[in-house]
Amino acid sequence: MEKDDTVRWMDCTHLLAAFFLALLIVPNSTAFAQSNALDVAAFESELEFRCIGPFRGGRSAAVAGVEGKPLLFYMGATGGGVWKTENGGTTWTNISDGYFGGSIGAIAVSASHPNVLYVGGGEVTVRGNVSPGTGMYKSVDGGRSWKDMGLKESRHIPRIRIHPTNPDIVYAAVLGDLFKNSDQRGVFKSVDGGQTWKRTLFANERAGAVDLILDPVNPDVLYASTWNVRRTPYDFSSGGEGSALWKSEDAGETWTSLMEQAGMPAGPHGIIGVTVSPVNPDRVWAIIENEAGGVYRSDDGGNAWELVNSDRSLRQRAWYYTRIYADTEDVNRVYVMNVAYHVSTNGGQTFEARYAPHGDHHDLWIAPEDADRLIIADDGGAQISYDAGASWSTYMNQPTAQFYRVTTDDSFPYRIYGAQQDNSAIRIDSRASSGYITDAHWESTAGGESAHLAPDPSDDRIVYGGSYGGFLTRFNHELDMNRAINVWPENPMGSGAEGMKYRFQWNFPVFFSPHDANQLYTCSQHLHRSTNGGETWEVISPDLTRGETDKLVSSGGPITKDNTGVEYYATIFAAVESPLEPGLLWCGSDDGLVHVSRDGGQNWTDATPAKMPKDAMVNSVEVDPHQPGGLYVAATRYKRGDYAPYLYHTSDYGATWKTITKGIDSGHFTRVIRADRNTPGLLYVGTEFGLYMSSDAGQNWISLQLNLPEVPITDLALKDNDLIVATQGRSFWVLDDLDVLWQSLEDPVEPNALRLFQPHPTVGFGGGNGKASDTRGTNHPAGVRMWFQLPDDYDTAALTFKDAEGDIIRSFATEESGEDALEADPGLNHFEWDLRCEKADDFEGLLMWWGTLRGPVVPPGTYSAELIADEDTVVTTFEILLDPRAEGTAADRTAQFEFLKAVRDKVDETHDAIRHMRATRAQISALLGRLEREEHSELFDASDQLDSSMVAIEEVLYQTKLKSNQDMLNYPIKLNNKLAHVGSLASMGIYRPTDQMEGVRQDISAKIDVELTKWYALRDEQLPAFNALIRSSEIEFIEAPTD
Repeated sequence: MEKDDTVRWMDCTHLLAAFFLALLIVPNSTAFAQSNALDVAAFESELEFRCIGPFRGGRSAAVAGVEGKPLLFYMGATGGGVWKTENGGTTWTNISDGYFGGSIGAIAVSASHPNVLYVGGGEVTVRGNVSPGTGMYKSVDGGRSWKDMGLKESRHIPRIRIHPTNPDIVYAAVLGDLFKNSDQRGVFKSVDGGQTWKRTLFANERAGAVDLILDPVNPDVLYASTWNVRRTPYDFSSGGEGSALWKSEDAGETWTSLMEQAGMPAGPHGIIGVTVSPVNPDRVWAIIENEAGGVYRSDDGGNAWELVNSDRSLRQRAWYYTRIYADTEDVNRVYVMNVAYHVSTNGGQTFEARYAPHGDHHDLWIAPEDADRLIIADDGGAQISYDAGASWSTYMNQPTAQFYRVTTDDSFPYRIYGAQQDNSAIRIDSRASSGYITDAHWESTAGGESAHLAPDPSDDRIVYGGSYGGFLTRFNHELDMNRAINVWPENPMGSGAEGMKYRFQWNFPVFFSPHDANQLYTCSQHLHRSTNGGETWEVISPDLTRGETDKLVSSGGPITKDNTGVEYYATIFAAVESPLEPGLLWCGSDDGLVHVSRDGGQNWTDATPAKMPKDAMVNSVEVDPHQPGGLYVAATRYKRGDYAPYLYHTSDYGATWKTITKGIDSGHFTRVIRADRNTPGLLYVGTEFGLYMSSDAGQNWISLQLNLPEVPITDLALKDNDLIVATQGRSFWVLDDLDVLWQSLEDPVEPNALRLFQPHPTVGFGGGNGKASDTRGTNHPAGVRMWFQLPDDYDTAALTFKDAEGDIIRSFATEESGEDALEADPGLNHFEWDLRCEKADDFEGLLMWWGTLRGPVVPPGTYSAELIADEDTVVTTFEILLDPRAEGTAADRTAQFEFLKAVRDKVDETHDAIRHMRATRAQISALLGRLEREEHSELFDASDQLDSSMVAIEEVLYQTKLKSNQDMLNYPIKLNNKLAHVGSLASMGIYRPTDQMEGVRQDISAKIDVELTKWYALRDEQLPAFNALIRSSEIEFIEAPTD
């Protein structure tokens, strides 16, 4: 497929090129002087984010399977793109990255051409953190590539249906914009495979299509439902004019409302789900949100209806569920999605509640040929069953978690904290000592699914976290104990914001003072402070919101109320204390105000940017770390139907503001802004559709997407030299080695020049291989990562590491192979040195029981790296630091290194001797194999003596009877293994070797030396004598054949 025929959502190469060109105009010395010289393509391919997980699924509302292919399924994540499994849910692979991503509302697979897929963007689960989609996409090769099929303004497509025999005929249920009126809603039809679309059903500008199904026998008959739904920052409504069930009998060209048919409830109506039995297409079920709502059934194709079940458990929180599915083989079997999924075997009269591994179910696909084969979508992702729900696959293999915020602690490795929607709050290690980042490296922590989290800066075993309803906890990880410390522990559940003493939003801030670890802050419409871990709270601000009473209302209606805290309005939504100035507090509200206090909350000033829209939600406030009185603000109005970015900066405590959005797509509304701590003017912004950066304090922005998938970015954090990204649908991602950006800004990269970047100070710590996994987070490689640029015309290159005395530790070269190879191309490259010296040599057939050949890791200190390309050389230095968790000192670590180096050297010498003896014996054997003993008895006698001596030496050094990995249990190990084993023991942890280890090393080394002395004497004395004997024997080595 030609590139012009495909949709790449963002051309990072060209955008990054524009970025480095733009840096040329920055009027200060920190900018790139000749930034266009950098090989941008190489920069993009080398500098990468890594997904650390967690692999704990986030919400999905769209799943599909394929008839006749029992292991093949698809899932759409509500923020994470489209995923495919070909092994029944054992592993999942994203198939939309590089083409589109974000929120997915519908997936459909052609029954007649199963490689034809249609995907609609924008989830149907329209909760407070709902994300829109970007239209319709099509694949004709099972998801390997995609084409953009339009409907770009649809925002939310909850259903797609494909004609059973003609994949060019396709229908889309378009819900449309949730936040404002739009005519881009209703049922759309294409007869040319999505090239063009015609709207065939339109209820009104508020009511879009939410469900759609074809008659399984007659595809000219369709049923659809439309839904009047609207979200605002402070309210949510489900139902009203336009909510209806419809039927078409002419392939969707015209539609008739079924709401006036016999048995249908009187309005108002809300969301409606509909299904048709494949066994008997006259049997139609609808689940209707209504005062007299429930499951309705028609047995005559929709002409007459009967309420068969009004159980509240089927229709509670109707806007979030209301999906119904007919079994493909049993006319009386029907499923309803809700907190549980419910199954009826008597046509809907009664239902049994059942549970998949996660709750809150949103979609179901039932195999046409095998009704026991199911895939369900819920708030934990997708799970698969082959026994009608008796057992399910796991969702703990899907990196589609949705996080609201992100922060870190000061442990090593530092941990990343975030609250996962529909799950718990967690903390996860940023890296692991080996392998991958697995579920063993994360744990639940304080608060709940919507929390801001604040690890105690003086004791990271203590974590504070919030959740909806003003729930605030202090969690002690060491004791595994949780304490509720709500500011005002009155449960508001089910009530609106009107009359509340303190309005705590679903996602209210919690944070510590950077100057006083005893000062903990949290926010309602006031700023609250505690100095005793939440025992008591004081209010240190007036109401810092507009507090408009017409917006402090109960949410929901006109049928079903829904008050969870999501719509609690007029609250402080973002707040911070400046790390530069004690007592300098900033608060931003969700109704468009910014306030500042310079005296710890005693007095407050309205510092709202004059150009910021009145009702903008201040989603992020970031202190300018390089400018006293400086603040950056990220705001959004997407819940008003305005998707523009809003970014502001002040350098004078809010007296004046600059708008700083140039270069950000007009439809990429901004969620967060962060300022680099190292480089003035370097900024990062997370938007609904990607990541941006600026090197000139926001005057110009450019994409920093790199390999980051298209996903809503909810928060960013900076730690050490890393950029951490919290996403709404793809878990956490980390961009390591910001040093490359810092140094390139400070010292511009010249075109086609040799360049070696200085590594960040590195802790001698293990790691992974940097490779990604389908089920585990990508780990940081062990050791130090070197970044370097090679000229286009270089022939050979070598990278050499030296100690402080200039002695060579390791060298890697492009001309070498194996462990000494340097794989590099012209342009930007990176190389990971694991900090290990060369390993001890082995030999053919070597087997050992718990013994190491690995070279020791160098101790803390200053080291240098030398890069040579042809005749040119560049050098840099770097620091290796002691692991801060170590119980010992740097001197202990050095003693460990010297011990292990001595073990390595002796094992290496031992194995070299064994190799050399074997080679010598082989040469002698080859020579004598051509001679007759009777003719050269003296030579044979001498060789026998040499051979037996070498065999005897080897048998002391190595157990020569070993042929398999557990032979050691039958044939005792010998000196080489014993010495290597004490090396293994001494390499555990970061400790000075024990006296006993030193004793064993000396004892075994001395015994080895006895045998090596024998070998060296044989080699230096007996072997030359044997060679002299050979020469004196006047052996004819070349003889002509005589036959």
